[in-house]
Amino acid sequence: MIDLPAPLFAVEHRIEQQASLMQIGPATMSMRPSDLPIPRRRSPEQQREAEKQAGLERPNLPEQDRLAYCLQKAATDPDAAMVEVQTWLGESRDGGQQVRANQCLGILRSNAGDFDGALEAFAQAVSGVPKQQEVAAVPLMGMAGNAALAGGKAEQALGWFDRAIAVQGYADNAALGAMQADRSRALVALGRLAEAGDALDEAHRLAPEDPEGWLLSATLARRNGELDRAQRDIEVAAQYGPRNPQIGLEAGVIAVLSGRDEAARKSWESVVSADKDGEAGKTAQSYLEQLGPAPKSEAPATAGKTAP
Repeated sequence: MIDLPAPLFAVEHRIEQQASLMQIGPATMSMRPSDLPIPRRRSPEQQREAEKQAGLERPNLPEQDRLAYCLQKAATDPDAAMVEVQTWLGESRDGGQQVRANQCLGILRSNAGDFDGALEAFAQAVSGVPKQQEVAAVPLMGMAGNAALAGGKAEQALGWFDRAIAVQGYADNAALGAMQADRSRALVALGRLAEAGDALDEAHRLAPEDPEGWLLSATLARRNGELDRAQRDIEVAAQYGPRNPQIGLEAGVIAVLSGRDEAARKSWESVVSADKDGEAGKTAQSYLEQLGPAPKSEAPATAGKTAP
């Protein structure tokens, strides 16, 4: 018997590690994309006017935005980044700067595994966004939800995801699809599997080419014993994410449960080949060992005989 992997819902938590995100208005420089990008951007002139009306006139910043600098430090030197962000929080009286600083602090704490602290920082960032600019806080709500989920607080996570989805005017379908996929994780953790399936159906509608959503729905269908649905969804996931080792792992599990050992073997061998030293590769290797060697083909009974 093959030991099935822990459900992806229980072990995967999308915490933003390299955010471009959350400005009170647009960034002053291009940044790396994230799972939850800001859907609209104003012109610099419109942004300055909007901030002035909201009482959030920003101070003159260096050419490189301070949030981008903090996030870069978080990736390369977390200790220095923590000193930077604490200094930033202490010296800034500007609402927009406080929001950015708390975002960086949340990411730092997430990276360190302090998910309760990360949730607190993201919540502080959300609270600093004026109501009239709430659409800009949607990515931070998603970060708060993921921090809560990673910290084992599924009920709180669901509340954050629901709050984010309810914001009017956030029009990025890909980001909303990712949010629905995250909602499904929280719902599965709460044992609300039918609602989790509905959330994933909505994720597919909003982001039909997102392999993560299809992987999650394949996993959920497999857990529910719906192997035909699981096979269909994992094939779609593989179409959009052919190099994702988690998809190969799940494809093999679905195959072996369906009695297709050779298909499972091929899937897991491909994962080992692509991710030999990674966690997925090691897991795939353990499954292959449990499955045993491929059966040897036997020579036909008539082999070696002279035809009459």
